[in-house]
Amino acid sequence: MKAVHAIAFILVVIGGLNWGLVAINANYDVVAAVLGAGSIIARIVYALVGISAIYLAVMHKKDCKSCEASATQSAPQA
Repeated sequence: MKAVHAIAFILVVIGGLNWGLVAINANYDVVAAVLGAGSIIARIVYALVGISAIYLAVMHKKDCKSCEASATQSAPQA
């Protein structure tokens, strides 16, 4: 599961950086520039980035050390 989390994290970072570059220069899409605009490989990368974002959103609480630490700190003492 750790490998899936790492791969999803890397893909989401790639997607985030790509969207940041699109925001700076609307005509520049790194994925399209590297893999070809509209190519099947580029579309697969976009799909994997989206799936990774969904995975991280759903699994975040379980995998996040910060959330785990804050939940432990806020738990009532017996």
